[in-house]
Amino acid sequence: MSTALNCNICFIGGGNMAQALIGGLLSRGLPATRITVSDPVEQVREILQAKDVHVTNNNIDAIRDADIVVLAVKPQVLSTVLKPLNGLFTDKLIVSIVAGAEIQTIAQFTGSELIVRVMPNTPALVQTGAHGLFAYPVVDAEKRELASQVLAATGLTLWVDSEAQIDAVTAVSGSGPAYFFYMMESMIRAGKNMGLDEKVATALTLQTALGAAQMAITSSNTPSELRKNVTSPNGTTQAALEVFDRAQISQNIQTALAAAQKRSQELAQELSDSAK
Repeated sequence: MSTALNCNICFIGGGNMAQALIGGLLSRGLPATRITVSDPVEQVREILQAKDVHVTNNNIDAIRDADIVVLAVKPQVLSTVLKPLNGLFTDKLIVSIVAGAEIQTIAQFTGSELIVRVMPNTPALVQTGAHGLFAYPVVDAEKRELASQVLAATGLTLWVDSEAQIDAVTAVSGSGPAYFFYMMESMIRAGKNMGLDEKVATALTLQTALGAAQMAITSSNTPSELRKNVTSPNGTTQAALEVFDRAQISQNIQTALAAAQKRSQELAQELSDSAK
């Protein structure tokens, strides 16, 4: 079976997420000579050139010898970028991290359905990302494995059963980091209000978030069980959690994620409509 480390990989777009993936691939042993990045911004090309990868501003040249093409452009420029390349993707695996771009929309622009759609998230920048992937049956097991290897360079990869579930992935993990940052902000503010120095409140909050996540990942207990283990009857934790329950925090979080899912669906429809 082929591996991503034996492939030529092209990135159309060299922004933060592309740079994260490139860094992850290089750290896993992919030779820099196998990576080509096309980006119109000279400053971005200079940053990437420092990694010894090939850089260009010509998308046609960039994809010519590629086995895998990673689409990493903004949704609003997708059609402009891809229309001149239509028909040039024969036998190339397309991995799209373009937010809201459905496979059929990308297929319309590229003339290929050999596409893996990915919803990544920003912790990929520190190699702790969570990526949801989906592809049509035309993408066989070997090519799915190649896509997994490209994304696994920056974190967890999970395949979903339908493209509609990508909107749920967007709501849970795509937007998810912001929810935790929001919680951190609130805890830091509370610590300051109770007299802690801001640096102390921040350090305690961030380490607690890291520790809780690490416990949840490594423990055989569920997050619910871990929460119960920390909650002594009539103790301090119970006092705080009772406030959360009275404010219906759990229900509100579920409502919030449903709103994110709906907006993801709307954005996908808007992008699809613009392609017609």
